Amino acid sequence: MTAAPYDGSRSRRSTRRWAVGGTALGAAAALVAFAPAAWLTGALARASGERLVLADARGSIWNGSAVAVLTGGPGARDAAALPGRLHWTLRPAATGIVLRARQACCIEGELALRVDFGLGRWKITLPPGPVGRWPAAWLAGLGTPFNTLGLGGSVALASQGLVAESAAGRWSLAGGATLVLDDLSSRLSTLERLGSYRLTLAGGEVPRLTLATQQGPLLLSGDGQWSGRGLRFRGEAAAAPGSEPVLNNLLNIIGRRQGTKAVISIG
Repeated sequence: MTAAPYDGSRSRRSTRRWAVGGTALGAAAALVAFAPAAWLTGALARASGERLVLADARGSIWNGSAVAVLTGGPGARDAAALPGRLHWTLRPAATGIVLRARQACCIEGELALRVDFGLGRWKITLPPGPVGRWPAAWLAGLGTPFNTLGLGGSVALASQGLVAESAAGRWSLAGGATLVLDDLSSRLSTLERLGSYRLTLAGGEVPRLTLATQQGPLLLSGDGQWSGRGLRFRGEAAAAPGSEPVLNNLLNIIGRRQGTKAVISIG
C-alpha cells in the first residue's frame, strides 16, 4: 500500500484560514476592549430622545468620563450642563452588566446600576438608597416650561429598590422611587422660597405617580399612572392664603387657570 501524496496547497489554505480567523477574532476582541466612550454616550442620547447627553466624552465604554447635559431634544437650543465630570465604569456580570458612576457635585458616593438581559427581555435595577442631588436650575436645559420658570433649589432622588423590566416590548415597574424638590424658588415670583415637594413613584401592575406639598406657599398636588400608552397625570397648583398676589403670574405659567387654581395635565 502506498501513502497518499502530501497536499501542500491544501495545508497552506487551511493555515491561511486559521490565520485570517485568528486575526478577525483578535480585531473583534480589541474593538470591544477599546471601544470608545462615544458608543455609550450615543446609546444614552438615543434612549433619552437626546434629552440627556454626555458631552466631551473621554476614555472607553468600560472606563470613561463626560459632561452631563440636559437638552430640549433634537434641534432644541436649550441646554444646561452640570459642573464637573461624570465618571463611570462598565463591567460584565453573570447575566448582564453593572454600571458604576461617580460625580462629585451630585451623586451620593457611587451609583451602581445593574442591567440584565436575555431573549427579548431587559431588566434595570436601581438598588435601595439615596441616588443623588442635583441643582433645580439644571432642568432649564429641558426647555419649556423650565427655562421660563428659572428654578432655584435642588432635586434629590432616592430608590426604594426600583426595578424596570421590559418583556416583548412591554415595560413593567416594581419597587419605587422618590423625587424631592427641596426649597424651590422661581424668578417669576418675588418670594424667596416657593416650597418643598415630594413626587413618589410606586411600581405595580399599574405604576402610580403621586405629587404632594411638604411645605411652602405654593401648593402642588396630583396623581397619575403609567400605562402602555405612556404617562397620564392630573394635578393642580394653588396659592396658600395670603400668597395669591405674588403667585398669580406663576400659576398662569404652571397650568390652565380655573379660578384661583391652575390645572396640570399630562397625557
